[in-house]
Amino acid sequence: MRVRQFSRYAALLAVAAVTSLGVAGAEASPRHTGGLSAGYVAAVDDGASLFQETDVLTADGSVEVTQRIRWVLPEGRHGIYRDVQVRAGYQDQENQYRYYELSEVSVESPTGAPTDITILDDGAMKRIRIGSPSETVSGEQEYIVRFRLANVVNDIGDGTAEFYYNLVDSSNDFDVQGISATVKAPAAATQVRCYYGELQENLGCDATAGDPATFAVPDLAPRQGATIVASYPRDAFGELTPDIRSGDVTVDTGVQVSPQTSRSLALLAMGGGVLVPLLAAAGMGLAVWRRGRDEHYAGLTPGLIPGWGQDVPVVRSSQQPTVAVQFSPPEGVQPGMLGTIVDEEVNLVDVTATVVDLAVRGYLTIGPAEQAGFGFTEDWVLTRRTPPANAVPLHDYEQRLLDGIFPAQDSVQLSSLKNHFASTLASVTSMMYAEVTRRGWFRESPERARSAFRWLAGLLGLGGVLTLFWGFSVLGPYLGDSGWGTAPIMVLAGGSLAAAAIVWFLGNRLAARTALGSAVLAQSRGFEQYLATAEAGQIRFEEAEGLFSRYLPYAIVLGLAERWAGVFEQVAAAAAAAGTAVVLPPWYTGTWGPGSFRDIANSMDSFSTTAAGTFVSTPGSSGTSGLGGGGFSGGGGFSGGGGSGSSGGSW
Repeated sequence: MRVRQFSRYAALLAVAAVTSLGVAGAEASPRHTGGLSAGYVAAVDDGASLFQETDVLTADGSVEVTQRIRWVLPEGRHGIYRDVQVRAGYQDQENQYRYYELSEVSVESPTGAPTDITILDDGAMKRIRIGSPSETVSGEQEYIVRFRLANVVNDIGDGTAEFYYNLVDSSNDFDVQGISATVKAPAAATQVRCYYGELQENLGCDATAGDPATFAVPDLAPRQGATIVASYPRDAFGELTPDIRSGDVTVDTGVQVSPQTSRSLALLAMGGGVLVPLLAAAGMGLAVWRRGRDEHYAGLTPGLIPGWGQDVPVVRSSQQPTVAVQFSPPEGVQPGMLGTIVDEEVNLVDVTATVVDLAVRGYLTIGPAEQAGFGFTEDWVLTRRTPPANAVPLHDYEQRLLDGIFPAQDSVQLSSLKNHFASTLASVTSMMYAEVTRRGWFRESPERARSAFRWLAGLLGLGGVLTLFWGFSVLGPYLGDSGWGTAPIMVLAGGSLAAAAIVWFLGNRLAARTALGSAVLAQSRGFEQYLATAEAGQIRFEEAEGLFSRYLPYAIVLGLAERWAGVFEQVAAAAAAAGTAVVLPPWYTGTWGPGSFRDIANSMDSFSTTAAGTFVSTPGSSGTSGLGGGGFSGGGGFSGGGGSGSSGGSW
């Protein structure tokens, strides 16, 4: 993998090198070695006699660069240029690259050379051209170049952050002498490295850790570069997220078109911006009409299922029928299944309520962990139990969930599953979708029915966002003479975003229930009405504990846990007044207070919330430049391995 990444990076640098060769305008002179004292005039006719750089790393991962450059200019030159890399390959992706935004460019010249600035796109580089096209200079001139690059510092993922940077890019075509660098940061550098030579050479140069870190590089010949690496504590920085963009890393946006072509393209862009959402609405509306309406048994009371051999016609309808109260959940329908048939999605609450249901059925116990001190983090202890002899066998998704909670031992703390449970959650979710499809409640998996349209919506949305962010630079040159200004770009972007919203909204309505699924939905809605309207006077004391526990997971799925617990608080109070004690659930191992049932319901709501966050958690990504690792952790560094950097020449 690293060989392919290095090869790709070398190819990108080669493109930049070819561009530099076309503009350099002078033959490279032989290399000169040795340090230079102040005021020394290098024995070169076109090159840098001094290159001193100061890099200031900021908490957001940007670098503020100051370059002090003395350049020996032959007769007839206008000034110098700096090629700053702003695009780099990312994790061997063909259509994605990492972007380092260039900003705050300024130049001054202590020797009085012209400092006009022109910034040009040059593939993966931005060229900062310094000097006046109408004025020439010669001899040794000094320039102070300042700029800012965003998102350069990498989160390595092991508690460290890394500045991995090409001080002089290997695409450089000129001699560079007197090279040194100072790197300042919010904390002292704990490790430093320095490499120089041709691309991928790892000749060592002087580096000193600390605050600041310092680097000294031998003189460089053409086609040689220098890379510096500094490692810092991760907590010295804030969020370090690489700026990943879609497109070709080497794209060049300079174009010229005629006014007539520009006007035609503008009309085409605006027409597309209007037509795309109209087509999306028409196409998705037809798809919803044909595929997105639920089936129902014609002539049967909602919730009833035809008897054996009974032939009942099936009709499609988008209206949900009125249902009657049902005093128990649909037969054989577990809480997670009920949640899925109600909203056509496997939500986190469906999974966490399944855990509570497994506890109620005797497969485990749940209780708060021992907590001490102020500011503790809430945690839970889950203990596996041998189920009762008459327990109903588990479905595949329930067994997978139970095994994922207890992979190696019979007692775990919920927090121990953090960053380790996401794969189990994905598997359980997929199995739950498969289960509702296997039971015949949907014609196809609801997730599969929606996924294609979500992808389409994502592509349309991405197109709209990219048009907003890049349209002015990519499409702007084509539309400059249209007379419409930026309106065509805005209309095209707005149309794509509107189409994305239409496809997303209507695509979510394509998971249609079968007639059997609609009957189960009617039964589920009827049971929901019971949970929402049940009264304490309807419940006998002796059945209170069993009824409360059995239906609590359903109440959690339907958002009625607090209301359900309140009913049983009234039952417990009435029982106490009659001299009868209500037995409390054995599957909950927490302490009991005056409002025991409400305490349990609140605890299970809290457990569900905590479990949801734990189940979805995954380890953080490294955020490196996409070259296979950092300068310390990825198998060593080399010249040209940094995420960004600069080279230069004269013009």
